[in-house]
Amino acid sequence: MIVRSFNEMQDEAARFARGLLPRSEGATLVALSGDLGAGKTAFVKGVAKALGVVEHVTSPTFVIMKIYALEGQKFNRLIHIDAYRLKGEHHLKVLGWDDLLKDPKNLILTEWPEQAGSALPASAIQVAFRYSGEDERTISYEGVYKE
Repeated sequence: MIVRSFNEMQDEAARFARGLLPRSEGATLVALSGDLGAGKTAFVKGVAKALGVVEHVTSPTFVIMKIYALEGQKFNRLIHIDAYRLKGEHHLKVLGWDDLLKDPKNLILTEWPEQAGSALPASAIQVAFRYSGEDERTISYEGVYKE
């Protein structure tokens, strides 16, 4: 999928969010990878908006994690994690990672998943963002969710 503007990114994120379903065995985890400025946070903003979040969504770079309550949605909480500053899975454990993963009503979007070490389960949906032109991004998906 190629997006050429912030609005197209929002539309693609909303389409993605509509296709997600809670898992019975635990949280739905989405791992967002890509270079700095490739569109990870813009994508999260689009998912949040599609799920009814009215708060201003920003990257939790310095606080690591932000939690948004979702009302009347298939998920109860949207958890946005920016793992850029983490040094492996033990830093996620301090945030209550194991408990977050247990709740099937949690949707967890994690930027910079490579920083989390082996803490991300194999069932995570992988979304990769790549520059494909000055104002273009290519988004690719791997895992349970397919385009």
